[in-house]
Amino acid sequence: MREVLLDQIGGEAALRDLVTRFYDLMETEPVAHDIHRLHFRGHGIEHTREAQVEFMSGFMGGRAYYRERHGHMDLREIHAHVPIREVDAEAWLSVWDKALEDCGHAGPHIEALRRTVRRAALMLVNDVPDWRVGEAP
Repeated sequence: MREVLLDQIGGEAALRDLVTRFYDLMETEPVAHDIHRLHFRGHGIEHTREAQVEFMSGFMGGRAYYRERHGHMDLREIHAHVPIREVDAEAWLSVWDKALEDCGHAGPHIEALRRTVRRAALMLVNDVPDWRVGEAP
């Protein structure tokens, strides 16, 4: 039996640590400011932390908690209402890469994950109007 990526990174506990680090960075890194603000228009960052663990578990070959809860794992549908510019996707990816690094994840399987996540993030770039329009700075 082939080991899935979730197992290669250390299982669900390691995934939870990675996502925790990612969102800790999301809340503190200046590069993530514009992305972090988007969470205030949705269900909030705490909801997103858990949803990310659920999604990434299935994405990495583990139990598909997100699909079990929502009936799908369609990234475009999940993010259809969110204005995502290329700069936002690149900022998200830089924070993701830092979280991987901070958690000590390295190797060919992590490089493959980075490439896959990069394709997915850039696929989400859209022309949804920015929520900042008409807002006070």
